[in-house]
Amino acid sequence: MGAAPIRSRPDEPDRASRRGLALVLLCVAEFVLVLDVSAANVALPSIAADLAMGRAGATWVLTAYVLAFGGLMLLGGRLADALGRRRVLVTGLTVFALGSLACGLAPTGAVLLAGRVLQGVGAALASPAALSSISTAFTGPERDRALGAWATIGGVGFVAGILLSGLLTTGPGWRWIFLLNVPVGAVLLVALPLVLPGDPARRRIPVDAAGAVLVTATTALVVLGLTAAGDAGWTSPATLLPLAGALVAGAGFVAVERRAADPLVPPGLLVRRPVLTGTATMLAASALMLSVFFLASLRLQHLQGYDALGTGLAFLPAALAVTAGAHAGARLLGRFGARPVAAAAFGLAALGAALLALAPAGAGAWTGVVPGLALTALGLGPAFVVATSTALSHVADREAGLASGAVNTGHELGGALGVALVSSIAASSLAGAVATPGGFTAGFTVMAGVAAVAAVAGPALLPAGRPSVVGHGHGH
Repeated sequence: MGAAPIRSRPDEPDRASRRGLALVLLCVAEFVLVLDVSAANVALPSIAADLAMGRAGATWVLTAYVLAFGGLMLLGGRLADALGRRRVLVTGLTVFALGSLACGLAPTGAVLLAGRVLQGVGAALASPAALSSISTAFTGPERDRALGAWATIGGVGFVAGILLSGLLTTGPGWRWIFLLNVPVGAVLLVALPLVLPGDPARRRIPVDAAGAVLVTATTALVVLGLTAAGDAGWTSPATLLPLAGALVAGAGFVAVERRAADPLVPPGLLVRRPVLTGTATMLAASALMLSVFFLASLRLQHLQGYDALGTGLAFLPAALAVTAGAHAGARLLGRFGARPVAAAAFGLAALGAALLALAPAGAGAWTGVVPGLALTALGLGPAFVVATSTALSHVADREAGLASGAVNTGHELGGALGVALVSSIAASSLAGAVATPGGFTAGFTVMAGVAAVAAVAGPALLPAGRPSVVGHGHGH
């Protein structure tokens, strides 16, 4: 059950403007939520210096948010169905704003990380509630245009986060990356209830909170183990114990899902080849994107002495490349199908990461970093399109929300895992007072290998033929 669609009528012209305003506000909300995935990236060196955070702690500034965001997103969608979209959206934005305030005022690294988790919880509630509000408020061609605007704003928000981070960190300081969310959130909290329809009476829907906690714990333990490996070594108890705990939590998640009356992830959904391979493609593409951006940002600042603003500007070609790649991928996918597009997409990403790995330590940013970064982004743009389109093209309408939730979860959790892995690999370059190139080279080399494996495995695993639905964007 859901709110009745808002349709324009000749005798009610104000309804069309009200619906348009609702779309603008919901897209602004999503823009802010996605922006915070990447906004802290460029600011990491400044944050780590101000709050005395080491490499591992700085890594968690990124991963804490995307872990909570991705791990709890399916639960957020289920709560929106059970409690009402507007109610859950308002609650989520409130939690996100409070988390942003805690981050902006954080006196210590521990408080900052707690605020990032709180932000992620709020985003996991607000994002699916906002998307479902759009899908029920519009019909026909208007719905297609509204969802297109939503998908575009997700990609723009991710890129804008990097550029805005450079401007704010160089200007008023990194704290304003988070503090600006507070007045924006306040405006949304006042305006959205005025333009969104009220929540109707709802039937009771079982909420699989245990499944959500276990899937988030599984990924968090994997990230903890991967992050610890950079300092303690890959065979140390600090690395192996969290990884063993992840296996236990993962097994518990499977057991809970099999017994739950209304599981968070219906077991039959993820074993379907299109959904499984689409989610895996999204996880790989997101791991590559966030990890390469993470390493490139640190290399520019630690190794080549760029400030935050210069680093943000160096990412501009990559921002344009990922957008161009996504649009090209949508056209090529409809013509050639998922397999060749995925092979070409990950092949370009592998070549871009290899260029970054081979760049001499003394090379300038615009000759040694920007070309490889842009080429990687150009390849990953079509990979995101392949992931979304493959997962959604072979499911019934009633299952589209679940399939979309699975892909979006893969997006966030893939990013968390990728950053944790390359952070440990590059630890040798970040441990001393003076950065060295070896760790960065190793990290980019591993990412080039991951992309090359994906380029080979994609055509073998993805379904043949052209998907019936061609999607755009990052999967947000």
